[in-house]
Amino acid sequence: MDGNGRWARERGLARVEGHAEGARAVRDAVETAARIGVEYLTLYAFSVANWARPRGEVEALMRLLVDFAKKERSELRSLGIRVNVIGALEDLPTGTRHAVEDLIRYTADGEKMTLTLALSYGGRQDIVEAARALAVRARAGLVLPEEIDESFFHREMTTRTLPDVDLLIRTGGESRLSDFLLYEAAYAELVFLPIMWPDFKPTTLLESVELFSRKERRFGRTSDQVVRGEAAAFDPLDPAE
Repeated sequence: MDGNGRWARERGLARVEGHAEGARAVRDAVETAARIGVEYLTLYAFSVANWARPRGEVEALMRLLVDFAKKERSELRSLGIRVNVIGALEDLPTGTRHAVEDLIRYTADGEKMTLTLALSYGGRQDIVEAARALAVRARAGLVLPEEIDESFFHREMTTRTLPDVDLLIRTGGESRLSDFLLYEAAYAELVFLPIMWPDFKPTTLLESVELFSRKERRFGRTSDQVVRGEAAAFDPLDPAE
């Protein structure tokens, strides 16, 4: 969700006002996704690299997270939306962390959609932490190297309860992932938009989903195999192949 600060600057506003307007776009995106039947929506709310931003801006973002957790909880619960977090939640200030934890507990029964907030998150960091955890277990004799495949590895990541990404949308006019879901987005369809995040409307999401629906998802197969419904037979981890 990129471009809040630039959106504000173009209008002569403080960056924090751009983030506040971005929160409105979050609300619209979440409600629209739930309405059209999206089962998993993940928002890059605060990256591990964002801690390097000016202290005042970071504090304002933490306050916005608290406001979101308190003001939207009833609506999220009524829509059947369960809130989840990936990243290092323990890095957040105590008040912000408690507000998010309360939101997670309050919406735990939601069954229509899982809304995941990436907080103090980095894709590389998540991969490294998973590798470190597996190394510790292997050294203790609790896991053998040959047992480790993609699914086994993913179970050590903070995204373990989420499916792979189908559609990844980035606003802000940049064409890069910026450390977001690097492992999980291997076969994602990527949509890079020139607009700033506060200008992201329900129609923008609908148009992106429509674009995705026209894509042929081959996963290494040919178009003919997809049409025939053939499963991929090649296993890159099988030495016999």
